[in-house]
Amino acid sequence: MFRNLLIADSGKGHVEEMIRMLQDIPSFKTARVNLLHVVPEQSKAGSEGHRDNAQSMLEGAVDRMGLEPSAVQSIVRDGDTKQTVLKVADELDADLIVMGSRGLGRLQSILANSTSQYVFQLSTRPMLLVRDDLYVRHVNRVMVTIDGTGVGDDALKTACEFVRDIPGGTLTGLHVVRQESAPSRGGRTKADDILEAAVQRARSFGVDLKTIHTEGKDIGRSVCAVAEEINADMLVIASQDRRPLVARGLVDFDKLLGGSVSDYIRVHAPAPVLLVREPERR
Repeated sequence: MFRNLLIADSGKGHVEEMIRMLQDIPSFKTARVNLLHVVPEQSKAGSEGHRDNAQSMLEGAVDRMGLEPSAVQSIVRDGDTKQTVLKVADELDADLIVMGSRGLGRLQSILANSTSQYVFQLSTRPMLLVRDDLYVRHVNRVMVTIDGTGVGDDALKTACEFVRDIPGGTLTGLHVVRQESAPSRGGRTKADDILEAAVQRARSFGVDLKTIHTEGKDIGRSVCAVAEEINADMLVIASQDRRPLVARGLVDFDKLLGGSVSDYIRVHAPAPVLLVREPERR
């Protein structure tokens, strides 16, 4: 499980509620927490005053999140928030970034210079995104997308380790196909094999995986619909969206404006989203 958390931008929005609830999960109680507050470049005129207030702001956030102060590292940085979050995550070698989000769509995110969307797209590290318009609940029902890929297996492993620590927690695996494949001579489809392999993998972590298989031309919409139907408290998804290193400092307009499944889920999921990203090859 996660041992080194970066809570970005002082845990604004519903992030504080999410962190309080995660404290009920035994493995999270022992995690090292890093709380980051960024003084934006645009406010340099008042940056001294901003920095003077930063420590008290961070102390208040620690108290509201129910964290042990001695287990929290408070970090104040000047700079562009988007780039700073990514830089600090690398410096700390954080294994989970937690951020709030206004739930803006792709074009809105570009126009509003959205920090969470930028980090969501560019970070190579797992990220838990908590939208401001969601009612955050105690995590009991977790749903994970199943696709039979390597990063999909990583997402399943993360979901299993998460649920295994939750008393009475349940895990549902969803596999969505745009078009059903023809069954083999034995009457099994490729989806049957993918889901059976997922069930066996979950069992190796001591978790019973309930599976759902559905067909839908819009995978992101299908994932969100099923998550709402089963009343999921958290959604774990895998993303293979990767970009060349040379483009890391630029916003990928094609991906933001295009049909990214993970980005649709980011905006429309009825629960907080834990994104597991395929590690970038260097």
